[in-house]
Amino acid sequence: MNKRSMKVILEQDVKKLGKKGDIVEVAEGYGRNFLLPKGLAKPASAANVNVAQAQAAAKARREAMAADEARLMAAQLEKVTVSIPVKVGDGGKLYGSVTGKDVAEALKKQNIDIDRRKIAIKGEVLGVGTYEAVIKIHPQVVSTIQVQVVAG
Repeated sequence: MNKRSMKVILEQDVKKLGKKGDIVEVAEGYGRNFLLPKGLAKPASAANVNVAQAQAAAKARREAMAADEARLMAAQLEKVTVSIPVKVGDGGKLYGSVTGKDVAEALKKQNIDIDRRKIAIKGEVLGVGTYEAVIKIHPQVVSTIQVQVVAG
């Protein structure tokens, strides 16, 4: 039995097949009867392949630029120290906790805007002292800053 196949360029991410812009080979019936009518793919003609390759190259350049910018920002963040005033009770115990949200707010006061979900404090903040916070700036770039927890 001879199965025929065709090449298509994906217009959207398709589970277990590929990401948008990928050129994939699929069974002819799957491509013709499912992918093409639903707008999930377009035929891989010479013109469409050239456009897809140009778009992939442009995307790769954008990602490389974003990674370079993230590395520069990481280098600048390495020098940053933030101070977070907290209420301290008897025996130096903290009231509440210090979280990534607190670090993000302290950074915002220094005109550095970073999403709180990208900040994680190493270890547990148990009292006044200096801690490290890891900031995931880019999927491939991580930076560490010093966080000083002070009584306030």
